[in-house]
Parts: sequence; structure tokens; C-alpha cells
Amino acid sequence: MKKVIILHGWIYSLEKWRAFLKVLRKKGIDPVMLKVPGLTSENERVWGIDDYVKWLKEIVDKEKSKVALIGHSNGGRIAVNFAIRYPERISKLILIDSAGIYHNELPLALKRVIFKTLAKVGRVLKGSSVLKNVFYKVVGETDYKNASQNMKQTMINLLNSDKSLKPEKIQNPTLIFWGSEDKITPVSDGRILNRLIKNSRLEIIENARHSPQFTDPEKVAEIIYGYI
Repeated sequence: MKKVIILHGWIYSLEKWRAFLKVLRKKGIDPVMLKVPGLTSENERVWGIDDYVKWLKEIVDKEKSKVALIGHSNGGRIAVNFAIRYPERISKLILIDSAGIYHNELPLALKRVIFKTLAKVGRVLKGSSVLKNVFYKVVGETDYKNASQNMKQTMINLLNSDKSLKPEKIQNPTLIFWGSEDKITPVSDGRILNRLIKNSRLEIIENARHSPQFTDPEKVAEIIYGYI
């Protein structure tokens, strides 16, 4: 079977991945789903992108040959950074609605400022869960709301790391999936990655949102199988 290592996004349970992993196995692919520190495995420290790349390298270095690497959303951000630094360890890179494109548009810039002041706001709103929920809804980040204090700072670190990320440095053959209706990372980000990464191919999954591997598992798995 063809082996792939998978980096999930900002989630705390792998339950949603089960159906897709089953389809991959049926196609003849051996998926290795990693548990990401601070999300699906414990981590008591604040991490930055360098920590995640180092963690991933320790795993990849145990493999005897190059690996096919799949990264979804925040997992894509980690995968892109890893590919830039260690291209010799990757055979194929597969990105699904990946994070990593830095935006400086006013709403997103404001959101980053809000993230940096959330700790103070959280103390002010400590006595009112209702007000807190309203505030997070306005910000539009349930991931941030549900994160531990360490992971909130980790999220800020990762968002800030996008400023210096240069996908054009990726040398590996890259397959990029994107949901046409993604409201979290817009399809324009997929087109940017496709333009910046020389040896890349973009597959837009119509009517899918941020996780086409869940809504269109057969289609995504079939394309991955043909690619690797």
C-alpha cells in the first residue's frame, strides 16, 4: 500500500476523519494520521511554527524513504513550512484548503489585533459567559474560543509566522485541493499557492467548503491515489 502521513487542522477530535481514512485504505493507501501537539495530543507549552516543524521532522526521520505528506488547513501550514526546509524528505506534498497565506486586509488585520488583546478582554468578561460568547461570535473564531490559554498564544504565533512564509520556495510536486465554497480560507488562497508553487496542480472541489475530504471523500481519495 502507498503510505501517506496526514496533518489535520485545528481540531480536538479525529472522529470526522474516520470515514475518509477508510476510503483511503479502500483505494490502496495506508494513511498515518498524526496527533498534533496541543490539539489531539497534549502539550503544556506555547509553540511556534519552528516547534511544529521540529516535531514533524522527528517523525519523518523514522521513515526509511521519502514520505507523501498531506496537510489540511493549519496542518497545511505546518506541511508547507516543513517542505520548504526539508524538501529531500518529501516525495509528494498534498495540501487541502491550507492555511499559510498572509492577509493584510483590514478585517484580518483587526482580527490579529483583537487576538492579542483577548486575554485582557477575557478577564473583563470573566463573570459573563454570555458576553464572552457574543464577543467570540463577533470575532468569528470558535477555534480561538475553545483553545486553552497556551494554544491561544500558539495560534497567534502561527498566524504571525505566515508573514515570512514563502511557498514559492517549495521544490516538491504539490497537489492542492480547495473547496469552492470555503469561507475560512478562500479559494483565492488556493490559486495563490498554485501560482507560487511551480510544480503544483490545483483541484477545486465544487460545492465543498473547508473540508472537501469529508464531503467528497471518494473523489478526493481517488485523485490522491492517482497522484501518489
